[in-house]
Amino acid sequence: MFDDPRALFDIAGKSAIVIGATGSLGQIASRALAGAGANVAICGSREDALSDLRDELAAAPGCIVPIARRPDSESASDAIVKETIEAFGGVDILVVASGVNEVAPAVDMQPARFEAVLDANVTSTWLAVRSAGRAMIERGRGGKIILTSSARGKLGHPAGYTAYCASKAAVDGLVRSFGCEWGRYGITVNGLAPKVFRSPLTSWMFTDEPAAQATRENFLSRIPLGRLGEPEDLAGPILFLSAPASDFLTGHVVYPDGGYTAG
Repeated sequence: MFDDPRALFDIAGKSAIVIGATGSLGQIASRALAGAGANVAICGSREDALSDLRDELAAAPGCIVPIARRPDSESASDAIVKETIEAFGGVDILVVASGVNEVAPAVDMQPARFEAVLDANVTSTWLAVRSAGRAMIERGRGGKIILTSSARGKLGHPAGYTAYCASKAAVDGLVRSFGCEWGRYGITVNGLAPKVFRSPLTSWMFTDEPAAQATRENFLSRIPLGRLGEPEDLAGPILFLSAPASDFLTGHVVYPDGGYTAG
């Protein structure tokens, strides 16, 4: 039994790292965690965008520290964790929200481009998780790890998405494998696989332009809940997976997609 259900969702004072913090998903994660009182290390390659996000989150209850790095090497990934520990004293939560895509028919795609997508979406994710996980294991207090995947890790696509689909399926595999391997340490590892949600990249789909309406209707015909996603539809699952409420959930991918992948 629990005395106060609110404690199940309390992450105030926790220390979080958000990889890819200036991207659409990363911004949602950063805002949600900071708004809930966590101290957040926002990580990315663009210092100007990090500065803007830090300024936006300045009024949040927790501390915000920008780290202009990507986990594209072992040393860079370790440095992100080291700087976070120096700032906050430890790492409780890791959100990996970075990723790239390369759209091309499989017969035309160059192997180097395929490998670049896997490096960015899979290898960098593995490096970030390994570095943060080492720190969590050494500290001995458990931890929460959330990897952003995609519905395309489960579903194929007919228009040149072989690299992206393969990379996100690999991320789903990392979720399951890390979840099994690190459960003994009290570390939960879960995935978040949205479909279409409102962001700067998809804002055109929410307009009244004929092309936007056609695209929107195509998606809506396959979404049982009858609407496209909003940022808060992702913020909720992120907070849940970061909080004590999800302590008995690991190795799973959550699909905040309105039921798109259920059909």
